[in-house]
Amino acid sequence: MQQSIAVLGLGIIGSRSADQLKQSGFTVHTWNRTPQHRPDSCAEAQDAVKGSDFVALYLKDGIAVREVFESIRPSLTADQTLLNHSTIDLETTHWLAEQCQTIGCSFLDCPFTGSKMAAAQGALVYYVGGDPDVLENSRQTLEATSKEIKFLGPVGSATVVKIATNLISASTVQALSEALAITNAYGISPDTLTDAVASNACGSVLAAMKLPSMAAGDFAPHFSMENMLKDSKFAIQLAENKGINTPGIKTTSQAMENACKKGNAQLDFSALFKAYPEA
Repeated sequence: MQQSIAVLGLGIIGSRSADQLKQSGFTVHTWNRTPQHRPDSCAEAQDAVKGSDFVALYLKDGIAVREVFESIRPSLTADQTLLNHSTIDLETTHWLAEQCQTIGCSFLDCPFTGSKMAAAQGALVYYVGGDPDVLENSRQTLEATSKEIKFLGPVGSATVVKIATNLISASTVQALSEALAITNAYGISPDTLTDAVASNACGSVLAAMKLPSMAAGDFAPHFSMENMLKDSKFAIQLAENKGINTPGIKTTSQAMENACKKGNAQLDFSALFKAYPEA
């Protein structure tokens, strides 16, 4: 039987995931706070949710998630499954799980990794926390937009891992920015640095993707500065809750805060490089 899904949040990832779900044969209903001109769009979030088997959240932050959840609460039933793909604070993740339990609907904590190109190709990676049986019932839905699904444990585990991995990504791009600024200053070409990094233990998919675009001054958003700043603050909060000192991400978070204040909030987070004179 053809299944239906409500996709709430049509940003860079949500819009492309909705397209992938439709191509996979799902009946898709979408909603976005700022109306999008799509044939599957609904005027209100609750209209998209009514009658859908799954509800997928691709929203900006915990505040948005709580607001949207409250708006759709009257439409949720015990027959539905809520999939939270938004990267949010741990407290809101647990709150969502509790609210779903009260209603009787199923819930998965399943943020993703992967940016614009991965979403367009249905190649996201989902980190999943929750009931393994709910995951199995949702697997076909998740597979429509992903290349890999990693089950990590109970609700909350996926949120923590996603925030921790974004800490690494943000810190890596800050390091790449500093390295590129130094090598530029000494007359070494960006291509030379990129090639050297590729052969070094510090080489990575992220470095291979970001260094050339940074050198070219291409900061078209794959993952925005303001979203990475949000996630860096979540990482600091998680660390402080356990008494862990994290000077690295605090420094990078401040650099992203400064970049946002300079008008770079909507650019890719690799625009950290714009802090340097020759960027």
